[in-house]
Amino acid sequence: MTTTEEAADVTTTDAPSPAPAVTHGYHKQKDEHLKRLRRIEGQIRGLQRLVDEDVYCIDILTQVSASTKALQSFALQLLEEHLRHCVADAAVKGGAEIDEKVEEATKAIARLLRT
Repeated sequence: MTTTEEAADVTTTDAPSPAPAVTHGYHKQKDEHLKRLRRIEGQIRGLQRLVDEDVYCIDILTQVSASTKALQSFALQLLEEHLRHCVADAAVKGGAEIDEKVEEATKAIARLLRT
């Protein structure tokens, strides 16, 4: 084997393996989530239009309420998927990872409740 061949052999065998792809809990419903978020984005753009057109305050507030409800509903679905996937996987693995995931979920729930 020549020096060049040895160098090529070393670089290919010592190269680290690519890390496994991370799959988040929402991965299976990603397209559905994106569609839902685009609909919410449309609601927000509608709010801008209502303000621009000087629509009555209460009518705008009604639309704000609908947009807020849509975001809250999305957040709850995402949280459920996180619990079913990320937290459940950590529970199977056990150890410190489950404590970390439960604390993470608890903080996320607290943030949602403050809104």
